[in-house]
Amino acid sequence: MSATAPITQDVMTLPRKLPEGPINLVGLTRAQLRETLIAHGTPEKQAKMRTGQIWQWIYEKGVRSFDEMTNLAKAYRADLAEKFVVEVPEVVSKQVSDDGTRKYLVKIAGGHEVEVVYIPETDRGTLCISSQVGCTLTCSFCHTGTQKLVRNLTAGEIIGQVMVARDDLGEWPEIGAPKNETRLLSNIVLMGMGEPLYNFDAVRDAMKIAMDPEGISLSRRRITLSTSGVVPEIAKTAEEIGCMLAISFHATTNEVRDKLVPINKKWNIEALLDALRAYPKASNSERITFEYVMLKGVNDSDEDARRLIQLIKGIPAKINLIPFNEWPGAPYQRSDWKRIKAFANIIYHAGYASPIRTPRGEDIMAACGQLKSATERARKSRAQIAAEAGLNG
Repeated sequence: MSATAPITQDVMTLPRKLPEGPINLVGLTRAQLRETLIAHGTPEKQAKMRTGQIWQWIYEKGVRSFDEMTNLAKAYRADLAEKFVVEVPEVVSKQVSDDGTRKYLVKIAGGHEVEVVYIPETDRGTLCISSQVGCTLTCSFCHTGTQKLVRNLTAGEIIGQVMVARDDLGEWPEIGAPKNETRLLSNIVLMGMGEPLYNFDAVRDAMKIAMDPEGISLSRRRITLSTSGVVPEIAKTAEEIGCMLAISFHATTNEVRDKLVPINKKWNIEALLDALRAYPKASNSERITFEYVMLKGVNDSDEDARRLIQLIKGIPAKINLIPFNEWPGAPYQRSDWKRIKAFANIIYHAGYASPIRTPRGEDIMAACGQLKSATERARKSRAQIAAEAGLNG
């Protein structure tokens, strides 16, 4: 290398400063938990058993204090309490909608805040969780997209959102009580703040914890990851996480999708659909969900519906039609109900399920595309938002 050659370094490879003080065990995979216990004095021969015991206390019983882990020796519990903590994000505020939807604003390390939404339905309870503080994607119809990315969440901060919701729902089993199979929180959707596939490793580790049979124990089919189309990571999602896949699609031409979902300029509709046709888990029993927000006069014509059918041909799929949830300053309007029904009928008669999502939690800004804490909300005018979305030219 010449003396004048620039030196570049990937910041992700730089050594990280070790955390000061006790280590939080929440978010460590089983292997990481075992290694951490050994590194801090647990004899290697005991490490597998201790990992299993601590894991069950944290993720099956929801215990946060080592004193309550009664199948561990008292001296060992005291040693653990000196070196480790079991901490989840702090709930700053909770709002409950008229329809029962709950929105939590939770604080994470650094004082940042993210939002989590619980949606109760007759046959399920779905928790919508966030993977980043803010978002890089600037999707023009999405309220979260008006907030710049601050940082990725850790695996502990992601699974911690699930634990916080279970706290609030009173869903941890009572010690010694018979097991109750009724689930208030039965499904997880990664559809909150951020693009999950831009934080792949942390999302994968958190969802592996959620699926572990000796803990929260959710079936992989009850977890749905929604991506705007980070094509290189799509196959990895099937291989390393194995959950259900949803695509924020929202348009049937590259011209319109470039404006609605700017990541389309990097990986266009054709590249995205090629990746989905090759998706290892796509089958009649594990269909890919295409999310399609209905925007008046933008993407809701009969021609759009017919183009959509042609585009997804050969992909086991269902189409979720989402009435646009208007937010202050939004540059779009919701499609008329009659127009949404006409669009849905064209999809349905082509042989695809085309449910129309019922807007939930609109009175507390908890609806799809609205997640953004008021404390960090950028005060942008409608004109500014429209300009950034490329809608003025």
